Amino acid sequence: MRNARPAPQQPSGMPFAKYRPFLDVVSIDLPDRTWPDKRITQAPRWLSTDLRDGNQSLIEPMGPQAKRAIFDLLVNMGFKEIEIGFPAASQTDYDFVRSLVDDGAIPEDVTISVLTQSRGELIDRTLDACVGIPRATVHLYNALSPLFRNVVFRMDRDQIRELAVDGTRQIMARAEKVLDEDTIFGYEYSPEIFVDTELDYSLEVCEAVMDVWQPEDDREIILNLPATVERATPNVYADQIEWMSRHLSHRDAVCLSLHNHNDRGSGVAAAELGLMAGADRVEGCLFGHGERTGNVDLVTLALNLFSQGVDPMLDLSDIDEVRRIVERATDMDVPPRTPYAGELVYTSFSGSHQDAIKKGFAARAKQVDARKAEGLTKADAEIAVPWSMPYLPIDPHDVGRSYEAVVRVNSQSGKGGVAYLLGTTRKLELPRRLQIEFSRIVQRHTDTYGGEVDGARLWSIFADEYLPAAAAPEAELSRWGRFELRGATLTSTGDDKDSTLTVTLVDGGQEKRLTAVGNGPLDAFVTALEGTGLSVRILDYAEHALSEGHDAKAASYVECEVDGQVLWGVGIDPSITTSSFKAVISALNRALR
Repeated sequence: MRNARPAPQQPSGMPFAKYRPFLDVVSIDLPDRTWPDKRITQAPRWLSTDLRDGNQSLIEPMGPQAKRAIFDLLVNMGFKEIEIGFPAASQTDYDFVRSLVDDGAIPEDVTISVLTQSRGELIDRTLDACVGIPRATVHLYNALSPLFRNVVFRMDRDQIRELAVDGTRQIMARAEKVLDEDTIFGYEYSPEIFVDTELDYSLEVCEAVMDVWQPEDDREIILNLPATVERATPNVYADQIEWMSRHLSHRDAVCLSLHNHNDRGSGVAAAELGLMAGADRVEGCLFGHGERTGNVDLVTLALNLFSQGVDPMLDLSDIDEVRRIVERATDMDVPPRTPYAGELVYTSFSGSHQDAIKKGFAARAKQVDARKAEGLTKADAEIAVPWSMPYLPIDPHDVGRSYEAVVRVNSQSGKGGVAYLLGTTRKLELPRRLQIEFSRIVQRHTDTYGGEVDGARLWSIFADEYLPAAAAPEAELSRWGRFELRGATLTSTGDDKDSTLTVTLVDGGQEKRLTAVGNGPLDAFVTALEGTGLSVRILDYAEHALSEGHDAKAASYVECEVDGQVLWGVGIDPSITTSSFKAVISALNRALR
């Protein structure tokens, strides 16, 4: 044997040389950046663009009913700014805006945003669509980057700047003409392709737009800085945001907004660093819908804040219902590994993970009980004990998930997962050595049949191994085993030291009555079994109640040595004494199986 480093990576053969590092194209001079030392201590303003950016990216755009379902969902979640479309781009979008107005569906405290390009006829139709909206923001955008200036539009910097300025003037004039006096009107400007644009030019255009709008304390302007295509690491975007935040005039009257896409897979991280860099607002979509790889996922971003003790100011307490509505409306599934919302994100299959989670829940239960003993209600005690759980960044209950799916069993699972699942679904508290024994049985099952073992299947395996069919009728098992306990009568001497037991057993189909004396019921029962010709010795014993009330049952676990073979038995019965007898019979039958 000898030690050596792994073999080196080999050249891929891919044409990487055709690409240029982003910072060789766009320069950022910010040696004294401050954002790395900042913390996010409050939620930003949120704007959902599910009905605009999200909808336009669907293979089959949403119809009116699906759009209305999404709109109502966003309102119920607590969104106060919702971009509902591009009304000048299609009759469908225009009609949807008008339907919300006509139906009185827009709450007084919700601001509706609509998008437009800098063309007079589009601006007029956009403002016409806004008539009757209590709070309306018109969002103007035009692309500034060199690629778009030189290739797409073939316009110079002055011409591109004037597009933004002229569009702003036209929006203000049309709004003054058609909107009601009591309409609360706002304006948003996006220097599209911001991340690829020279910072000094982005600033120049934004300042020119502000010269027209004239922002002040009660006349805010939203300046939205899009990562239209994500092109660099998140720290680069943060530098760009901090640079703009420092250099913009009227900063107190500017709402600095982020609009991240996820082309490099780091949209959430870029948005978080952008907030640290001074941004006030984030635009995005639920579950990351949007063009190409999608917009920043507002669910992930909000629950990241929640996991840090920051109120997200959005209600995600029933995340499965949010997911169901979005999936129905968009005809797109939320992948099972999507942070916080996916089917499997609170689930562990690994044995070591499951064992850690099981121990974590046990420790937390003790801490919560201690706070309840101090006089706190259960709800207050749950909040008073800080969440600290292996492999679970948030409490699944807080987003409407149950604990049943936290641990699931497959071929990678160990004793911890098996014990946890039986504990949560059947209230069984298996002793550690029984956990080890049963996990091996489950392992053999998964190795043979493959796939996942859910709670119902796990119970069926457990019952078939340890319990007679009558004790688990829902498992639909065939009865097996040489012995069956039919009845037992116990009498004790006056000093309670010795017990006389008469037990009725079915042995291979034949009923037998055995009598013995022992130091307690279990000792007497083992002595009685000597009449069957078998040697049984008790090595370990545990018991607990499964429920409370008049129909309560108890579970007993007995580790036995039967003719030199060590194995466990389990018994369940309303009588704790009878359950212990059944546990011994379970071990005896397993030894003879």
